[in-house]
Amino acid sequence: MTTILRLPADPDQLTLPALLRRNAEDHGARPALSWRANGDGDEWTTLTWQEVRREVAVLAAGYAALGVRRGEQVLMMVGNRPEHWLTDLALTHLGAVPVTVYGTSAPGQIAHIARHSRARFALVEGGRERELWEPLLTDATVRLERLVVVAAAEAGPHRTYGSLHATGTRLHRPEAFERAWQAVRADDPLTVVYTSGTTGDPKAVPITHRAVVRNAMALDAVVELPPHVEHICYLPLAHIAERMLGIYLSVFRASHVHLCPDPSSVAATARTLHPAQFFGVPRVWEKLAAAVRAALPSEGRAETEAAGETARAHISCRERGETPPPALETAYREARETVLEPVLALAGFDRLVWTASASAPMPLDVVRFWAGFGIVIMDAWGLTETVGVCTTNSPSGFRLGSVGRPLEGVEVRTADDGEILVRGETVFAGYLRADGTVEGALDADGWFPTGDIGRIDEDGYLWLTDRKKEMIVTSTGKNVSPALVENTLKEHPLIGQALVHGDGRSSLVALLVLDPETAPAWAAARGIDADTSALAAHPAVREEAARAVAAANARLNRTEQVKRFHLLGEEWSPESGELTPSLKLRRAVIGERYAEAIAALYRPEPGQDA
Repeated sequence: MTTILRLPADPDQLTLPALLRRNAEDHGARPALSWRANGDGDEWTTLTWQEVRREVAVLAAGYAALGVRRGEQVLMMVGNRPEHWLTDLALTHLGAVPVTVYGTSAPGQIAHIARHSRARFALVEGGRERELWEPLLTDATVRLERLVVVAAAEAGPHRTYGSLHATGTRLHRPEAFERAWQAVRADDPLTVVYTSGTTGDPKAVPITHRAVVRNAMALDAVVELPPHVEHICYLPLAHIAERMLGIYLSVFRASHVHLCPDPSSVAATARTLHPAQFFGVPRVWEKLAAAVRAALPSEGRAETEAAGETARAHISCRERGETPPPALETAYREARETVLEPVLALAGFDRLVWTASASAPMPLDVVRFWAGFGIVIMDAWGLTETVGVCTTNSPSGFRLGSVGRPLEGVEVRTADDGEILVRGETVFAGYLRADGTVEGALDADGWFPTGDIGRIDEDGYLWLTDRKKEMIVTSTGKNVSPALVENTLKEHPLIGQALVHGDGRSSLVALLVLDPETAPAWAAARGIDADTSALAAHPAVREEAARAVAAANARLNRTEQVKRFHLLGEEWSPESGELTPSLKLRRAVIGERYAEAIAALYRPEPGQDA
């Protein structure tokens, strides 16, 4: 259990500003926020908790002078930079509602959020973002009045963050700052999160101070972390996971946040910091596993595999709730110290005491890979509508492949069709309408239908199957979980991403994407000289992909087996539109983009009957 710091008020009355004052008073000299001004090569700049609160007070005065009012939403499209993080807290102290918009949002989505939120102000990062937002200033359906631009050289005619900060420095009055935040109440909205979604317009989820504090307390009751633990903040702050981890939990725990604005640099940042905790969505853990596999030297591989089996045996004992026998304990400690930790140190993961994942089902082969290094990825589950985590595994009880058991204050059950239902003190009441009212989303008994399909075992662990709306129903009436099939296909190191198609069809087909790190190494070892995109057409690579599909089919039932596949060399990403910002598949987008390739997979091969 994480050490609970002093709570400056009754938990039901706590607000984020009260916790920030506690941090400045009790932990003022401790590091709070660090960043690198010009990327990985730069030295870290660090603010203490006292300095953070002073900056927040100055910015609050600057935003108040701009005209920001209590209760109104202020939009932000800025990466994981100090200006974003500090502005978020400054707006909260004014009683305003900070709202982060995904940097990969399409113009139509930005316009929808601006219109729906009725926001008058937006903080944007630079020229690219300014160009996306400028047309909204003259859109009669949008109330947007003013842009504040972080990058001064790219601000054009708009207000700069630097000038707003200078105004705040001049106008800041401590007594006005204290009055403003003390007027904030626990049931006030702390933020509104617009769901990224895979289809349709984003929905607005209002989240209160009370819900965040309750969720933080429930999480700290089951996790085990050192005091003031560091956190690498690299996922989008528009996502509830990073918003909880990178801002709210970090203030609650008085943690040390390291901002990483480029997600592709997270591995390099981890190698530098050697963090004690790390959170990653499944795709991040997959990519890190691929990088470690590629870096493992061929000499000593047998020794590493033997050490890995010892680590898995040790974890299996713990998973069963048993104390590892002395001989296994000794063997594991020796394997860890002499073989596994030196490898983990290369990735910066040798100090890890808490590792977690959420957002989508975790491939079991990835879980087993990390278990071979003594790392148990504590898979969790939740949604924006539940303030993030609802269920989680923990050192005191875990099942690899499950998403754990409910946190205190949350109930979970399944409906007759397998849909997961939740209720509890951290579950939202409903979606925010454009007029400020709330559209109720709970049934008469307070249950929220999550849209996820799963089962609860006899020990209370929740096992995810898939999203209800993503389940494939074949022409023979069989239900298939695409995530199950896709994760089985991705167990082969050559396959980085997969999408299974077959709704209304008699069989399944798949789009497979080569792993951009593993595939070139695999090819080079066989004397094949080509980039990843060209490898997809190489006969030897296609033969290996066919073997990967055959191996997956051998572990799947007949309905789940993939009949044919199409191999791709270009990785899917949020920037190219195939993934959400939280790295989930946008199935409709992929289906439309590769419609011809999918259709070709269902055409008869030459010599076959139609």
